[in-house]
Amino acid sequence: MLVDLSSTIPVKHVLPSAPKRPRIDEDGAINGKQAAQDAKQTTCVTVFTASGNHILAGTSKGWLNIIETASCQTIYSTRLSTGVIIYLRLTASGRDMVVNSSDRIIRTIHMPNLDDADLDPENIKVEVEHKFQDVVNRLLWNHVAFSSTGEYITASTYKNHDIYVWERSMGSLVKILEGPKEELGVVEWHPHRPLVVACGLESGRVYLWSVITPQRWSALAPDFAEVEENVEYIEREDEFDIHPKEEIHKRQLDLEDEDVDVLTIEPVKGEIEEENTFTMPVLLDIDDSESEEEIVAVGPGTMRRKSPGEGREWMNGVESGGSGDERGKKNTTNGTPRSQGRNRKRKVDQ
Repeated sequence: MLVDLSSTIPVKHVLPSAPKRPRIDEDGAINGKQAAQDAKQTTCVTVFTASGNHILAGTSKGWLNIIETASCQTIYSTRLSTGVIIYLRLTASGRDMVVNSSDRIIRTIHMPNLDDADLDPENIKVEVEHKFQDVVNRLLWNHVAFSSTGEYITASTYKNHDIYVWERSMGSLVKILEGPKEELGVVEWHPHRPLVVACGLESGRVYLWSVITPQRWSALAPDFAEVEENVEYIEREDEFDIHPKEEIHKRQLDLEDEDVDVLTIEPVKGEIEEENTFTMPVLLDIDDSESEEEIVAVGPGTMRRKSPGEGREWMNGVESGGSGDERGKKNTTNGTPRSQGRNRKRKVDQ
């Protein structure tokens, strides 16, 4: 029944249990036989949709009826199983439903939008998305529930103490929760956290399953280092001193006025400096240029553009290249001109 409590006197409306079948002939002879069979059916479980405009009802012959709340008439019917429909459950959005039946199969169904203004009852289609069952042990399910997001389904087993968890995207079993040595009845999923709660049928105790996540302190502080054993820490002299807020604010303002050097390359702390270590070349104050002759090395790993007058001392005479005597000294080695040494070397080679 559907009881209307909007007035002072409750109004009771009897809901139909017979499914809505298509007419086979105009005489109604076959429909009469079907009506006699449908009259034996009883409604076992009902649930409102998210908006409350429709009622979903499961019968003892495995039929699912969609009943309109305003008219109390069945607008659509489909047969889901050959057994009795034990339990119906909708997600928070009302677009997905799980059905528990006595044929030991759990079914998930994607519900159409029944609140659509252009909804035609003749075009409603309800199809089974996934079927979950224990093929080996042929277990019967006591209670089923959706996860908070509807991505997983959990179910308690009949005369067993295990809880099964399936994933809806692939339709596969992902986990079996082992609990106490007693049969579990109602099982529920926390609406926001990864927690599963179940009630024991023998003792009446409530059992809770949760995910224990390890604490990662390095995610809270970037300079935090995890150690395997205790290490003695020596604090600085003023590390735990209490300073007034005015002094701290003044220090922060002083630090903002300091110039930041972004050109000096300092060695990384903890690394051993070697002479032959490779350093990525850095071009300082150089525009885009394809000429390699204009770039000279000024230090290990540092290069710059050659000055315009560098390498052209011969054009500036004595002033840029030094005196004539100094140029003559540079051309001789141990009193012997370099040109003579080259001539002697050529004779020896011949």
